[in-house]
Amino acid sequence: MAGIYLHVPFCKTRCNYCDFYSTTRDEVRERYIRALCRELELRNNYLENEPVETIYFGGGTPSQLSHSDFEKIFTTLNKEYDIQNCGEITIEANPDDLTPEYINKLTTLPFNRISIGMQTFNDKLLRLLNRRHTANQAIRAVEECRKAGFRNISIDLMYGLPGETLKDWVADLETAISLNPEHISAYHLIYEEGTPLYKMLQKQQITEVNEELSVSFFSLMIERLTQAGYQHYEISNFCKPDMYSRHNSSYWTGKKYLGCGPSAHSFNGESRQWNVSSLEQYLEGIECGAPCFEVEPLDTVTRYNDFVITSLRTMWGLPLAHLKEEFGEELLQYCLGNAKNYLESGKLEIKDNTLFLTKEGIFISDGIMSDLLWVEEE
Repeated sequence: MAGIYLHVPFCKTRCNYCDFYSTTRDEVRERYIRALCRELELRNNYLENEPVETIYFGGGTPSQLSHSDFEKIFTTLNKEYDIQNCGEITIEANPDDLTPEYINKLTTLPFNRISIGMQTFNDKLLRLLNRRHTANQAIRAVEECRKAGFRNISIDLMYGLPGETLKDWVADLETAISLNPEHISAYHLIYEEGTPLYKMLQKQQITEVNEELSVSFFSLMIERLTQAGYQHYEISNFCKPDMYSRHNSSYWTGKKYLGCGPSAHSFNGESRQWNVSSLEQYLEGIECGAPCFEVEPLDTVTRYNDFVITSLRTMWGLPLAHLKEEFGEELLQYCLGNAKNYLESGKLEIKDNTLFLTKEGIFISDGIMSDLLWVEEE
């Protein structure tokens, strides 16, 4: 089974923290839809006829597309790919786009999962982030989606924001829990170079939260969400039982996926491929039959490192038998040797021949995974 990711680069406005590829040039939308459908046709053999299990519209802001835009894309998908048994089709959306009228149009399309970018329910912080919606709009969006029949709703939160207190974060978590979504993703703010928020930080107009407060945010999130019945199935992701994101989990479990649209990444088990991060170059390349992309073949060591980083961050852990089968005895012993101190200190554990982060280990997961990676000696 495989996945398809479709990157929709359009946004009404740019958020102050975002470094994903996006544009506010809505006038080229029709041209982009034609190019996206053409890329899906040109690359219909990339997944080698594997049935498609998940489709994910990400961005940018996919909820900037119209009903007819989606119809054209789904027509192409049905024609070119085996999506008959596709169990999860997700659209990312901004709360202010989710009017009752727009949501009702979505229900006539194959979408069965909706991921809503809240970030916070604090209006002051929303303005700082240059989000277009208010807290009330975010809450209403979930209620309207539920009313329209969506039974798989995910919300995105962000913490560690400038000036944010533990009290603010508790309020966000409690509001999120009260909305009863099936899935919650929560990410610590990263100041990406070149973004407006990064420039504000450099000018000392805002202050970054300290490490102690960051740890408290993370700890509080795990405590409150697990108490509310959510499984902590990946470092930044929580779900009601069995409601994890099938699509995102395919990235963490090594399944093949095709990524179409500007800046989209693909993986076929042997190489990684990514499209150019420029809408104009993407459009010109597709239109002249010479798509603009780069490819990175994956050697054994790179695939081993990817396997460590992706599997250890999930509740499914790192299966040691698979590591040995796929990468050999030498890399198995290397991994176990480097894990020894963490196993002894209780940061890692082995159950059913699978290596897991413990509750204590999650707090230093980046360091642990880094120590298990194979680094070529110079």
